Amino acid sequence: MLAVEFVLLLLLGVGVWGISKLDKIQDLGVNKKDITINDMDDATEEVLKGYTNIALFGIDTREVGELGAGNRSDTIMIASINNDTKKVKLVSVYRDTYMNRGDDTYWRCNEAYARGGPAQAMNMLNTNLDLNIQYFVSVDFMALIKTIDLLGGIEVDVQEEEWEWVNAYMLETTYITQQYGKTLDGPGLQTLYGLQATSFCRIRATAGSDFRRTERQQMVLKLIAEKAKKSSLGTINSIIDEVFPLIATNIPKTEMLSMAASMMSYEMGETGGFPTMLENVQINGAKMLAPADLEANVRELHRFLFDEDDYYPSPTVLKYSEQISADTGVYSSEE
Repeated sequence: MLAVEFVLLLLLGVGVWGISKLDKIQDLGVNKKDITINDMDDATEEVLKGYTNIALFGIDTREVGELGAGNRSDTIMIASINNDTKKVKLVSVYRDTYMNRGDDTYWRCNEAYARGGPAQAMNMLNTNLDLNIQYFVSVDFMALIKTIDLLGGIEVDVQEEEWEWVNAYMLETTYITQQYGKTLDGPGLQTLYGLQATSFCRIRATAGSDFRRTERQQMVLKLIAEKAKKSSLGTINSIIDEVFPLIATNIPKTEMLSMAASMMSYEMGETGGFPTMLENVQINGAKMLAPADLEANVRELHRFLFDEDDYYPSPTVLKYSEQISADTGVYSSEE
């Protein structure tokens, strides 16, 4: 869940000197030619050319720094950058959403990454949502912990129903990362350090379940970006040295540096979730979310991200939508 915005901020902070540091970032061998994009109408293709869409994956790996296939992407975000206005919109794709996994099998969307790594996960997003994503950034728990610690923590107003869950998740997160931190004494506005903030992001047991968890993740992401903008060069250098090895991306160096050059013009805009119209279902005894239906939700996604009021889904999305409705028994809430 470490935003590409933050990676670009780091590059901006170090300038040309930082080019050599880019080799610290993991290369998982994902090439743009491996990515599938639907055949869309000319109008939609023209609209998408005005945006840079990047997939952000938070990986549930139990081996620090292991970011390839075999690990589920329990956080899936789409960062959509308007190339003209530099406004960035974030959409979180709920991990339990029933979709085509990018290989013509249907189940929870977070399993696409486990089956085929970031390439299949991007194919899943592109083919289900009519997107043109070709770049990704993947991180694990440790990257988030180290970043927040090196920034000196972030200020979060922890609610009454959250603080004990933060402490509970700290136990498991410590087991995974071997990082330690002080448990919270109660709710209220307070500084959360790496382990605490990461555990805060993982809560899904309160009211709102995964939807509220998504909001927490987006909030933490914004707080990280805000604090990074105020950080010293020394802090930025420390984060690069410790965190870049825990990041994987296929964004070319030249592209990253080009994006970083205009970083200060970027403005964090609205955030949202996908699907917006949904139902809770059980399939073969497993709980998941069914879009109501995929076609209607993809229309809404394009309205939100690209202001496409007259967008019409591709034949691929229509086919997937029919299959998902047949499997789940959930049809459009617009009907």
